[in-house]
Amino acid sequence: MKTYTLHFIRHGLTTGNEEGRYVGHQDLELSLQGEDELRYLRDNCIYPDPAVVFTSPLKRCTETCEILFPDAKPVVMRELIEYNFGEFEGHTAEELQQYEEFAAWLQGGMDAAPPHGESNAEFGERIRGALESIVDGLLKTGIDDAAIVTHGGIISALMAMYCLPEAPMNEWACMNGTGYTVRITPSLWAKGRKFEGVAQIPVVPEEKLRELGLAGDEDDWMDDEDYGFGPDTTGTEHFTI
Repeated sequence: MKTYTLHFIRHGLTTGNEEGRYVGHQDLELSLQGEDELRYLRDNCIYPDPAVVFTSPLKRCTETCEILFPDAKPVVMRELIEYNFGEFEGHTAEELQQYEEFAAWLQGGMDAAPPHGESNAEFGERIRGALESIVDGLLKTGIDDAAIVTHGGIISALMAMYCLPEAPMNEWACMNGTGYTVRITPSLWAKGRKFEGVAQIPVVPEEKLRELGLAGDEDDWMDDEDYGFGPDTTGTEHFTI
């Protein structure tokens, strides 16, 4: 049976990420460090070569597409925009500690929402609709290799919702410029709306692992902040989707 491959890639670093701020609908550009990191990953690692690329409309995602997939003409989907943090946008957790609304939001729950922001339920419904429309479109057209360039919160949530093996959202957090490859089997998708996780991306060549002193342990390079690629889970730890 024919299977389909879908790649989830988180956008490059922004100044908001560097400062640990809640960045949702704010349209930040990639920082200079973010651009440099993406180019380093592109030039030293192996990214997929998808037939079609879907992206959030925010600049940090469209600019990531330009660096990683310069020949692509991405399909922009408003539904792939990050969580709406409302009045928490642009602030750090430390700056928000004094507010009761922030503490209540951190307790989680499907109805939890920042003031004038998006509830977990609304966020979940929106990104489910986006992912399922993409997958159903691939199955209908027969396009068997696609990428989604989007935001950390969306990738973590979708992996927690749909991926086998199952894991909670916080365990799917990924660094800027990295992500996951999943395999979609039509029968499994039709039966249970599930896909299978098959790899982390980008793939690191063996010679690069040896250069970094990580040969034989392909997973550890993604957790090593010595090379500028540290995990960032800001804004994902409270979700209960």
